[in-house]
Amino acid sequence: MRFNKETFVAGFALFSMFFGAGNLMLPPLLGLKAGDAWFMVILGFVISAVLIPLLGIFAHARLQGTMLDFAKKVSPTFSLIYCILVYMISIALPSPRTASVTHEMAIQPFFGTSAWLTSTVYFALVLLFVLNRSKILNLLGKFLSPLIFIVVLSIICIGIFSIQSPVINPSVFETPIINGLLEGYQTFDAIGAVVVGGVIIVSLKIKGTTDFKQNQGLIIKSGIIAGIGLFIIYSGMIYNGALFNNQFDPNITRTDLLSGLSLKTLGEIGKVFLSILVGLACFTTAVGIVTGTADFIKGICNDSHNTYVITAVIGCILGVIMGQFDVHYIIDIAIPALMFIYPITIVLIVLNVLPDRFTSSMVFKTVVIVTIIFSIPDFLASIGLDTIVTPILETLPLGLYSLAWLLPSLLALIIMNILLFLKSR
Repeated sequence: MRFNKETFVAGFALFSMFFGAGNLMLPPLLGLKAGDAWFMVILGFVISAVLIPLLGIFAHARLQGTMLDFAKKVSPTFSLIYCILVYMISIALPSPRTASVTHEMAIQPFFGTSAWLTSTVYFALVLLFVLNRSKILNLLGKFLSPLIFIVVLSIICIGIFSIQSPVINPSVFETPIINGLLEGYQTFDAIGAVVVGGVIIVSLKIKGTTDFKQNQGLIIKSGIIAGIGLFIIYSGMIYNGALFNNQFDPNITRTDLLSGLSLKTLGEIGKVFLSILVGLACFTTAVGIVTGTADFIKGICNDSHNTYVITAVIGCILGVIMGQFDVHYIIDIAIPALMFIYPITIVLIVLNVLPDRFTSSMVFKTVVIVTIIFSIPDFLASIGLDTIVTPILETLPLGLYSLAWLLPSLLALIIMNILLFLKSR
């Protein structure tokens, strides 16, 4: 497999669109709580925040259409509803969260300005990038993303090699691999894969690269580069959190822990580096989300450029409004949406990666319906109705681990393929 300059540019651009607010804040606190079980937590986190998103990019390389193609085998109506839900969630939660994190960690500590001013300037710059989308891959891949990667890698390496004979406390998690898996939901990376993967495809077409096989190879290779980058950063940040877990209060906030780690590894200059890192990481993700949303709306409106501009403007205005909320509040209100949409997204990604002979229209419909049904108890528990659904979850395999949908979906996939095979014979 040959990697050239164009592949690395696309790969780093993809990495930068994945790597945002949650990707930076979530791993250290996860490692802090994981303690001596840090490896199992990394394993769970990597499954939901690296492996599944990477499969999502592979699915895009295979389809090379729009996000509507991910669920078209279920039905066109379901596909449209699913896409609208994903883009609504993306534009209302992870995109504004990037502005909130940027304000709390990169702007307010230095300048003391209001969140309104930060998010207004922030999304004005996002809009500027989105409206010049033909330059996105080069700007992100050549300049912003490598800088992000270098700064984070510096924090990780200095942290690992600076601490002598670390004393790592026991884990607070009973099931560390499950805790890592579910925390990986909060990165939005699986949803990000189906959103920003489309951005890569549209950007390639705008550049005039229309050969299917050539694009397929480029997308797969860039996905591998992005996946390797995410794996290095996630595992490194989780391990750093574990190494320093006896030096911080277990109840410390995500942002304070990240600031503390940068201070211990890079010293006072670490605050400046961290501010640059946070701003860049958050900004590139917001650009990817708003661009992806505008691309989608443009696609269902006869490729109207005016629709693209209007959607981008609305997305940025919504980002300014939602960006006023505290980052931890945004993370909390995202949980119910993730409990419902994430299982469906994971199932659609896996189905689109599998060979066609195992994923007929009937298989798609059955597996997705089963996933939706068994995701409902987890969703209800996440909105405070746990006393009602706990008896149901206790009877379901993995139900008490917020994974009630997993085994039923897998069984539906296997059983439907067996039945269809027997029918064909």
